[in-house]
Amino acid sequence: MPHSRPSGPAASGAMNTRQPPGAPRPAPLPCLGRRAAGLALLSLALPRAGMAQAQEGGTMLVPGPEDGGCARWAARASASLSRGLHRPGALRLTYLGGPDGVTAANRFATLDGAGGTHFLVLPGWTCHARLTGATRARFEPRAWMPLLVNWHGAILAGRGPLPGRGGAPLRVAIPSPDAPEAAALAALDLLGVPAQPVSGTPETAFAAGEADALILTGPDALARAQALGALPWYQLPWPGEAEAGEVPPFPSDSPVAKGVLAAAAGLQMRVALVMPLLTPADTVAAWRRAAARWPEEERGQPDTGQALTGPAAASAFALLSPSPDATLSYRSWLERRLGWRPT
Repeated sequence: MPHSRPSGPAASGAMNTRQPPGAPRPAPLPCLGRRAAGLALLSLALPRAGMAQAQEGGTMLVPGPEDGGCARWAARASASLSRGLHRPGALRLTYLGGPDGVTAANRFATLDGAGGTHFLVLPGWTCHARLTGATRARFEPRAWMPLLVNWHGAILAGRGPLPGRGGAPLRVAIPSPDAPEAAALAALDLLGVPAQPVSGTPETAFAAGEADALILTGPDALARAQALGALPWYQLPWPGEAEAGEVPPFPSDSPVAKGVLAAAAGLQMRVALVMPLLTPADTVAAWRRAAARWPEEERGQPDTGQALTGPAAASAFALLSPSPDATLSYRSWLERRLGWRPT
């Protein structure tokens, strides 16, 4: 049987691929190689992988005791993140060491990433121990990133206007040389204002007329100053929303100033939840999404200050771990001014 050939306009149009004279040539379709295709599929899978790892939960190291302030904060943070993941009990809380947080921080620094995502509840005074060079603080906060931060405003204040360089020395109450309250004395030294340390708790000594200058912190540091009869001189860094008022910012353009501000930040950061800097980016993104509503939920808690996430949390946390030059400048000041050396 002879093979029949299609004929007619329909058949001819279906088979003819030649373009009419003068017609533009169609752009060639892009050729997606195996490597590019694999990368494209991987980019789609990474967010799902990060969310899957977050859904598996994690472990939160918490400074003890189990009924302490860090433990109560950790319980709230864990519950909020679990709600953000839509998975109750997503975080396991492990209590370690005492309330100064050094033991928990040392342990956290040794974790290698095996066994899922790990977090650390980190009080501000724990970072201050590292700033002063305490030998038992064997961790590096610069190796961590914050997920959640509770931050207090702070002001340098005193009796009446800030005196000049030639006046009588101001008394500054300090519980101990390695306490973060020593930042008030360091700040006055940096400003060139004569000052001398006295032993005591700053607010108690100021109220009793035994001290003339101090750093005040809290959700409303200006109101606290007014209640004590102190006049605000300088406002210390506030990474979140700016506080109302016209208090000038403390100068922060030198390593010495950054060391002073790092010491004061030990008072300002009430607590933070941190994770290793080398945590996979997709996992970090999943936990940040889970933390989206935490600032709003934390707003009603007493004495928590401002709840920070994202860039504001990173800016606040960076104040506690300044450059090596700033750290060394503060340690040198401690030894020179207060005769304190790490033990």
